[in-house]
Amino acid sequence: MAITTPMDIVSYITIRGTNKVVRVGDCVLIRPSDGSDRARVARVELIGRDDNNNVNVHVMWYYRPEESFAGRRQFHGARELFLSDQYSVQSVDNIQGKCNVHSLKNYTELRNVNAWDYFSRFCYNVSTGTYTPDQVAV
Repeated sequence: MAITTPMDIVSYITIRGTNKVVRVGDCVLIRPSDGSDRARVARVELIGRDDNNNVNVHVMWYYRPEESFAGRRQFHGARELFLSDQYSVQSVDNIQGKCNVHSLKNYTELRNVNAWDYFSRFCYNVSTGTYTPDQVAV
């Protein structure tokens, strides 16, 4: 991912109003910009401070099956997400909380699945609508 604006790299941030620390590699819930009440899920790729001293996170987005070209299928899990190739920059003020995105294997081994637990087994190319891998055992 190319950084197009000069910035200072920040090693971590704390979610406003909480004591939860977010670092690169963590998954977060981002406040939706479309007015819906369901937060978007993203993986933090970079945390930085711009020239105006604003702290932003560069994120890679996860998609829910119903948000993809093919839509939700019968074999998709209720908590399934697809890691996409879509990046964006978000203000840290848009982060609502942290969540966990597990591999399917690790997800099925959880003793307790919480509201902030998801799993991912596909990568999703937004521009072509294709998945990697293109098939899995169900």
